Amino acid sequence: MTPPSEPISLSPEARPAEGRAVLPLYDQDPTERADAARNRAKLLEAAAALIREQGAEHLTMDAVATAACVGKGTVFRRFGDRVGLLFAVLDQTEREFQNAFMFGPPPLGPDADPVTRLEAFGVESLRRLAADMNLYLEADQQASARYGAPPRKVRARHVSMLLRRAQVEGDVELLTETLLGTLDPAFVNHLLTNRGRTAEELESGWCDLVARITHHC
Repeated sequence: MTPPSEPISLSPEARPAEGRAVLPLYDQDPTERADAARNRAKLLEAAAALIREQGAEHLTMDAVATAACVGKGTVFRRFGDRVGLLFAVLDQTEREFQNAFMFGPPPLGPDADPVTRLEAFGVESLRRLAADMNLYLEADQQASARYGAPPRKVRARHVSMLLRRAQVEGDVELLTETLLGTLDPAFVNHLLTNRGRTAEELESGWCDLVARITHHC
């Protein structure tokens, strides 16, 4: 995924309770040349434009290469495959969210209490899913890639940290995965499209689940 211009220095709150540093927001290649970074940005801009125009399900490596005026081999070398390209595009949508829940103002950021932050994290996640559902669903096709993606690892570390700060008892890792499972793109899309649930109901349900896990109900 696209590296930031400078290494990110994580604040103490962005580290989990046991002291392990949170993964960086992006896969970072410190050796990437300026021209290579520009070419990568050009490819991602082309991919994002095609997704807006045609939908993520119609995105192909050929189309991105044509739109960016490069050879198809260049796209494969930069992103590996279509899933890698989709995750790279998703990285663009994750940056603002990650910065908000790690370093931003309340209710997402460090100045709010952990339970409030957990509630806000889920509500904002659901709203971002609704805005980019097509892209999330396409990138979610390969479970192994999904669970290993840096943005999801950052989310898992963040939720685990908030659960510990809320002094939740039990298997925090399992509780973290349970909470994140309710924000799974395919699951949320199923509830919205096949079960007739509303976005407001899902947001309320998330807050109720957080309250029950943290014993704030």
